Amino acid sequence: MEKAIISHNKHWRSEPYRDLFHRNIATKLIKQLEYREIEVLQGIRRSGKSTIFKIVINHLMQIVDPKSILYINFDDPYFSELWSDSKKLYNLLELSEKINGQKPLYLFFDEIQNIEMWEKFIKAIYDNEVVKKIFVTGSNSSLLSSEYAVSLSGRYIKTIVYPLSLSEIYKIEKIETYFELLDNTPKVLNIVDKMMEYGSFAEVYKKEENEYKRELILNYYETIILKDCVANHGIREVKQFKELTKYLISNGCSLYAYSSISKAMNINENSIKNYIYILEDSYMYNELKQFSYSLKGQVRSKKKGYLTDNSFLGNISFRFARNQGKLFENLVYSELKKQNHELFIFNDAYFECDFLVKKESELIAIQVCYELHNGNREREFKGLKDVAKKFAISKRVILTYNQEEEVEGVEVVPFWKYFWSVDTL
Repeated sequence: MEKAIISHNKHWRSEPYRDLFHRNIATKLIKQLEYREIEVLQGIRRSGKSTIFKIVINHLMQIVDPKSILYINFDDPYFSELWSDSKKLYNLLELSEKINGQKPLYLFFDEIQNIEMWEKFIKAIYDNEVVKKIFVTGSNSSLLSSEYAVSLSGRYIKTIVYPLSLSEIYKIEKIETYFELLDNTPKVLNIVDKMMEYGSFAEVYKKEENEYKRELILNYYETIILKDCVANHGIREVKQFKELTKYLISNGCSLYAYSSISKAMNINENSIKNYIYILEDSYMYNELKQFSYSLKGQVRSKKKGYLTDNSFLGNISFRFARNQGKLFENLVYSELKKQNHELFIFNDAYFECDFLVKKESELIAIQVCYELHNGNREREFKGLKDVAKKFAISKRVILTYNQEEEVEGVEVVPFWKYFWSVDTL
């Protein structure tokens, strides 16, 4: 275990981590270093939580002794003896101090959900002020839902980490001003094309060859399904679960009722609901409900499913041709989700609106249309007009691939321009 600890903590040699992509969340965490609260990072596997840790560690190295910073990734099998006994985490701190002669004051624990009852250990060292700051990550949304995690209430700040946002990619590509954005339209549209097909996982984005991108995506998919879903939730009907997952991905961005899926897949509705919950818990999939001022209305209406990252829709789904409409709609969803606003859909017998975004007390209506033309223009504008009659809408937007205009209070904006900044709404 000593060699594993040393290999995880290269910063002990006062060498900063290099080749790290900019992440907006890292900037936020650095500003919060003075707060005692535990920083809990959750999100889909491979979304960049470890990278964010390394960015924060690089900053800390400039103001504290690097040997006082301990980083451990509990996915590493070398730490498997700790998985079933959180008390042994105390031994980990002692071993770290024994190795480098410095007491760890800043803890960075990656994939901490692998440790049974990890919450008891974290609570104890937090309450006793054993260290100055604690950071933990997990790849399941239920990380803080156990009976033990309740005891951490009021002691942590939770942040959801997603794959790279468009605004972060702009910074990576040195598109740092609005003028540069407008002056590099071909490059920007190429970025959007790649995101539609291959998503924005950092390691996937780095790869030049599409073949390697796809291999990584398939690897991520299998790991999430087998580790974060099947293993973590003890799924017995693995084949059934995999088939339903493939079905949901292939039908992403489509309305559904549990009863219709049940008939199509010959799976009972309760199992379907449970499987969807498990997929949501892994952060891979998200079910959007109909907007209604009544919670009962939200629950009873049809739902729509979206993927956290376009890579799954573009490379896992069963399809014969590239469906630009679905890929584009899911890409819009993923960018809206990264801004942490509450999202809904609306669809009835008369009209539909792709997204209703609840931002504090405001409600913003967004239609998604890859390309506006004579065949769909009337429908897209009618949806926004009708939804504004039904609900108190503060803003109406149609997001396109590369068209722009304004018609009767409706903004038609290119996707690449709308998501230029961190918060566009």
